[in-house]
Amino acid sequence: MTAPTGSLETRLLEAHALDDRTALVTLYAEAADTANNPTASGFYLTHAYVYALETAHPLADKLHFRLIAEGRDA
Repeated sequence: MTAPTGSLETRLLEAHALDDRTALVTLYAEAADTANNPTASGFYLTHAYVYALETAHPLADKLHFRLIAEGRDA
């Protein structure tokens, strides 16, 4: 599938519409990196991790370590 283009919100919506779970991993990780508060960041990071697990994405371990470091998983 082709990568969605445009704003992050638009790219997330397009990836959801296409059910492109691989793209959703990187898009939610990007959203976590650019979120304006820790709660939003944790929300996006958790979504990135779930999609990473579903797709056996190579970022899964890194995302999990981030969740642990931020006190969002044990």
